[in-house]
Amino acid sequence: MKEQPKDLALPNSAQDILSNAKKIAPWLTQKSDEIEQARRLPNDVVDIVKKTGVFRMNMPTSWSGPQATSPEQVEIIESLSIGDASVGWCAMIGSDSGIYSGYLDDQIARDLYPSLDTIQAGWIYPVGMAEEVDGAYKVSGNWHYLSGSTHTDMVAAGCRVFKDGEPVFDSDGTPEWRIILAPVDHWQITDDWHTTGLKGSASNAYSTVSRYLVAPRTHSFSFKTPVREGLLWQKPDTLLRNMSGVPLGAARGAINDFKDIMDGKYNMLRGTPYKGVPRIQSSIAEAEMKLSGARSYVYDALGSQWRCLEDGIEPSVTVRKDVWLSRLNAFQTARDVSRLLYDALGGDAIYTRKSRLDRAMRDTETMCQHWVGQKVSMESVGEMLFDVDGPGPRSIML
Repeated sequence: MKEQPKDLALPNSAQDILSNAKKIAPWLTQKSDEIEQARRLPNDVVDIVKKTGVFRMNMPTSWSGPQATSPEQVEIIESLSIGDASVGWCAMIGSDSGIYSGYLDDQIARDLYPSLDTIQAGWIYPVGMAEEVDGAYKVSGNWHYLSGSTHTDMVAAGCRVFKDGEPVFDSDGTPEWRIILAPVDHWQITDDWHTTGLKGSASNAYSTVSRYLVAPRTHSFSFKTPVREGLLWQKPDTLLRNMSGVPLGAARGAINDFKDIMDGKYNMLRGTPYKGVPRIQSSIAEAEMKLSGARSYVYDALGSQWRCLEDGIEPSVTVRKDVWLSRLNAFQTARDVSRLLYDALGGDAIYTRKSRLDRAMRDTETMCQHWVGQKVSMESVGEMLFDVDGPGPRSIML
């Protein structure tokens, strides 16, 4: 195995981080088996991923952070995911620290995120309870999907708010939804991440029972109103913008693997190389067509959204629709590409030590079970296109 790349740039900008991500991707590919078997990111992987600067890419320029744009973030996550999808997933989640910090008072944010490379994790969906007691929150609940649970620093947990045993409602009549933040040692983590794919992401369950969580070591906030100025913290879909990088990178990694396999694969009966077989040529062409179309849609949609934010223009229904559907399409296409190449390879695809296509198929299948990767999320887009009310989280996500 090659040694870790040692010539990484100081991560002062998005371009520095992207350059670093591209440099370590081949090394991450070599570590993929170890990552999957460990069901976590090994310490040396965490160390070098942190050195790329990816976990700081959302940190504000006022803190000397890169404050990368949405398209820049997607390209960074995409590059890491080409190396290993679990690494890309953990980087995507872990870099949310800068996003979260923008919804907090600056001093509180600096206390909770003392380093630009502080790693974030957590599930924001309000499945927990936060009872207001004497100016603090008494928090209880069980959450899932703590991606990067074995290396995270800060944990978020979505909660419904209660007072005197009764639910609290916002001024608009909706239930109050707060995000509770606390360092990882405040939570009990349950090792339950035995999954189809993304095994190295260590997206374990976590819980806390009747604990008082108060500032300065903890805090709570809502995504409704950012405290910090800047385009990264403006709605819509603040937390979701860079997610497309994982499926795009995973699919590109599958294509790369397929091409590498075909470089040394021969038809034993005919004595000819497989890459000269029309069926194989058609398969790689179709994979490229599907992925290139999905990738262009993502970057075009995010570019349009970012220009609206720069110009202070409310993104139109068309822009919002394209951002959401391009992301969903990236997930669905990554799974299609992986299956296509798995089928084209044939019998050898089932042997995990002969190819990485089995892992690519399992990883993309698993990431498509995330809500943003499921076709059911199109219901919210449909509500918006028809301008009708519905139960979806359109006001927050779209």
